[in-house]
Amino acid sequence: MTEEEASTIDKTIAEKASKYVRLAEGKLSSRQLKKIKNKKLKGTLDRIEKVSKEAAIKAARSELLLTEEPGYLEAEGIEKTFNITQKHLRENVDEDSAKKIFDLKLPTFGPYSLDYTRNGRHVVIGGRKGHIMSFDWMENKKISEIHLKETVRDVKWLHNELFYAVAQKKYVFIYDHNGLEVHRLKKHIEVNKLDFLPYHFLLVSVGNAGWLKYQDTSTGKLVAELRTKLGGCDAIAQNPWNAIMHLGHYNGTVTLWSPNMSTPLVKMLTHKGPVKAIAVDHTGKYMATSGLDGQLKLWDIRTYKPLQQYYTRSPASSLSISQLGLLGVGWGPHVTIWKDAFLTKQQSPYMNHLQAGSQIQDIHFCPFDDVLGLGHSYGISSIIIPGSGEPNLDSLEANPYQSKKQRQESEVRSLLDKVQPEMILLDSTFIGKVDKASKDLLDVERNEEQEAQRDNEGKWVPKNKARGKNSSLKRYLRKKQKNVIDERKLKIQQRIKQEKEERRKRIMGDVDDKDRPKALERFSNKKRKL
Repeated sequence: MTEEEASTIDKTIAEKASKYVRLAEGKLSSRQLKKIKNKKLKGTLDRIEKVSKEAAIKAARSELLLTEEPGYLEAEGIEKTFNITQKHLRENVDEDSAKKIFDLKLPTFGPYSLDYTRNGRHVVIGGRKGHIMSFDWMENKKISEIHLKETVRDVKWLHNELFYAVAQKKYVFIYDHNGLEVHRLKKHIEVNKLDFLPYHFLLVSVGNAGWLKYQDTSTGKLVAELRTKLGGCDAIAQNPWNAIMHLGHYNGTVTLWSPNMSTPLVKMLTHKGPVKAIAVDHTGKYMATSGLDGQLKLWDIRTYKPLQQYYTRSPASSLSISQLGLLGVGWGPHVTIWKDAFLTKQQSPYMNHLQAGSQIQDIHFCPFDDVLGLGHSYGISSIIIPGSGEPNLDSLEANPYQSKKQRQESEVRSLLDKVQPEMILLDSTFIGKVDKASKDLLDVERNEEQEAQRDNEGKWVPKNKARGKNSSLKRYLRKKQKNVIDERKLKIQQRIKQEKEERRKRIMGDVDDKDRPKALERFSNKKRKL
């Protein structure tokens, strides 16, 4: 390798390393590090800076070795990509990709909702009339199937493919991969939607009662029980960047929640009617909402301002955002896919799909694959969306081809690295930041506080910080007013003493018969004289 080639590679690595430095705002420059006098703090910050830079460079170098690249549909001439059907794709793709297009016709127990595991290999489906089935869709292998004979509103995988939660008519139940009931969560009543935070092991539910509840699936404890005070809710999504929950309500508002606060962190008015569906992208920057007013709106969560606005002929019932930023919208029997929708205003969609004679209930993009799963009134369907999945996966994060031993090790590792609910914040970069205020500014603030505690004569006045009788202010007042006679207080004490003496004489009989009150005198309005 020549020197020119090595220099070009180093330049590309430096350019790519910049996008892996997430906390660029909170980093300290070398000049700021030199001003820190505490040697221990200075060494710690310097070591953290070096580790973060090395991690970014290693990530950029590993990116050069990635062989897979995302591919999209490209039209020629006057041809449009949204006119390409799934039938046409099946005829022109390889045999393995053609198997990803299939339909499961289950008209008896619909409509269906579905969910993929984090590695995208397993699917669980739930029919509104009580049909539950989990299977490995890559190998077309059924794992379990049960008939509950009661209403099923939503299904959700937990940390891996061994357990999944089902929101039934009254309670939430947890089943294992064999279809056996493991737990019944009695505190989750009439739940409409479920979600799971994988790094915190928290199962989140919201329902008709308007309560948002966090259940720790590793310990079995109810972490938080928050009252939204906005009625029932059937639209929920999590922000993967900071684990904040987004709820859509019937009054057109979207609220952002954390288990550490009893009130919403942010409250946004998004639609003129009830919010039907919410989706948040994987970077945590953008949010998509749909309402009964027929509007599809895209938002920037960093500024809480709308970016684009689209009109749907019928209200969108479900939204999903892929790993590479494709937006899927399910409305009526149609599914519309938008490309680069958050960046610019799109004049035409990327792809269209018609599920004839049915109504779309739920849609989800499959992780690490160009597949979109549809749940509708007559079963479920799987279609190919080129360019939707991340082509290069991290086997330590989510591995679709993991063995049994690898799954066990990853489960133990994720439990050891479990993030506590107290660390769920709106600004996920807040923890670990250093106050950049200079020493001079801190000294000025300290002097202002000391001056505020001095009276006009220059004497120190204690600040009322403590409570109770032994506070510094109480001690100061007692010492100051020890020899001062209060005339008002003295009169009150004499009056109380006089009343006690008159009451004693009346009881002991030391009053004359003329001054003694008569029996019926207590019913008169006149005050008797003693």
